[in-house]
Amino acid sequence: MNRFNLRLRPPSLPRFRSHRPLLLALALVAGTGLGCQVACFDIGTNGPSAAQTQPSSGEELRAVAPRADLLPDERTTIELFRRASPSVVYITTSQVRRDFFSMNLHEIPRGSGSGFIWDRQGHVITNFHVINGASRARITLADRSSWDASLVGAAPEKDLAVLHIDAPAEQLPPIPVGSSYDLAVGQKVLAIGNPFGFDQTLTTGIISALGREIESLARIPIRDVIQTDAAINPGNSGGPLLDSSGRLIGVNTAIYSPSGSYAGIGFAIPVDTVSWVVPELITNGHLERPSLGIDTANDQIVRNLGLEGALVTEVARGSGAEQAGIRPTRRDRFGRVELGDLIVAIDGEPVTSSNDLVLQLERYKPGQRVQVTVERDGDQETLPVTLGEPR
Repeated sequence: MNRFNLRLRPPSLPRFRSHRPLLLALALVAGTGLGCQVACFDIGTNGPSAAQTQPSSGEELRAVAPRADLLPDERTTIELFRRASPSVVYITTSQVRRDFFSMNLHEIPRGSGSGFIWDRQGHVITNFHVINGASRARITLADRSSWDASLVGAAPEKDLAVLHIDAPAEQLPPIPVGSSYDLAVGQKVLAIGNPFGFDQTLTTGIISALGREIESLARIPIRDVIQTDAAINPGNSGGPLLDSSGRLIGVNTAIYSPSGSYAGIGFAIPVDTVSWVVPELITNGHLERPSLGIDTANDQIVRNLGLEGALVTEVARGSGAEQAGIRPTRRDRFGRVELGDLIVAIDGEPVTSSNDLVLQLERYKPGQRVQVTVERDGDQETLPVTLGEPR
């Protein structure tokens, strides 16, 4: 099994089955020494006795009123959950640590999260931060079977990871995949996951906003993020966000909250991003962006200079950038800094920072030619550059 040689986020809360808090509460009450089987009340001497709470011989128990049929919307939601929930999994992670005194190795729980089945070959999708820093991951399917997982690939810059389990194909129903380019604010969404370890939890809401931007653990923005008011809490990370047809439209990844718990604003990585990232992770284990053959300055330095764009600091020998004549930043013979080219657009699309440049290159493959617009000595110039292999 591959190691999860990744680091960062502290563990989520431990997992509890949905019935355990109730049992715990009953145990605490029963252990108070008040002689009550289930619950005790301080009702004083004038309260009803146990005999008074039972119906008298002439008193009948209240009949249960028949209920009307479920509403169409309720039936739709119930059926959607029934179909989608078998594709949602529970992920627990652990970490191996060496005891300082005995030098023995110990495996300790690290955290938990959610995921979903991508295909019948055993690929499972989750957030990168769910498995970050873990030595081992274990996946529990909806049928309660549990499997050791291996790491196939990870993209910290997209907060996505692919795991693999050797489960039979009949136990691996893939989740239906939808699209996110055609979403609309106000449409209904549903989230399935394991918040606070309560497995197979369904929450509903709407799309609150589109086109949001959040920062990944790699400090690279994730764009076109979906904002929703469907309740998302610790443990929901990596679980699916579904539309009213039960199709995957996003991967729940983050919340905005001063307390760390649900505050009405959650974020999901759009499925259109997931759909191209996952195949690359399965094939290569990581994202392979083409290279211009340059290094760029820190964005804060560029802003301090009053500039906007990606400032070239180095140009690799033999690269497409060198062949196109892109100039790096350098010092003259007196030690003064001469700024290099400032990249301001790729194929006409504005570039306002080095992160912008990284995101623009995601759309291309090595060997493709792009038109790079640079600012040089106060003028703009467009240079054709052939993209190279990842550096």
